[in-house]
Amino acid sequence: MRIICFGDSNTWGYDPRSYIGEQYPRNVRWQGRLAALPGLDVVNCGVNGRSIPNTPARISAACAEIGRCLPAETLVVMLGGNDLLSQPDFCAEDVAERMESFLRVALSELAPARTLLVSPPPMRPGAWVGEGRLVTESQRLGACLAETARELGIDFADAAEWDPELCFDGVHLSERGHAAVFEGMRRALGV
Repeated sequence: MRIICFGDSNTWGYDPRSYIGEQYPRNVRWQGRLAALPGLDVVNCGVNGRSIPNTPARISAACAEIGRCLPAETLVVMLGGNDLLSQPDFCAEDVAERMESFLRVALSELAPARTLLVSPPPMRPGAWVGEGRLVTESQRLGACLAETARELGIDFADAAEWDPELCFDGVHLSERGHAAVFEGMRRALGV
């Protein structure tokens, strides 16, 4: 079974402790652990700093990137944190609206057999998270994206329910955080 994981640095496996932006080892990253399960072919389409594609050109490029990995049984999309970090006036509803616009096009063009929308882990106070707004809005994001998934008729999981540990920056998953996301994804995917 092929699973495409489309996301940001927490999908790519960014290790914030590294000096030059290295990845955690494959056996630490949540998608690397999924790939180690028998019968799974997991494609890591995570990119550091990625926000939800929100212009025709970015949506087209994202669809082309995902399309190169097809066919696949499942498309997993976990994005939204960078949208909050990069848009000072954004709230959870804005992120959900952006996600819905992107997914409406992607689902129409790519027609994946199954899509799992995952709300990213909520931020915590840390080196990258000094504003209370970021913590509050990232905590609210799960409910907003759950509604988006309902409207689109796709599956949903909220990483907040897996209580993943974050690193000192308040954004990126720690090794234990990757383990928690792996277990949550495994259950959400039924593998």
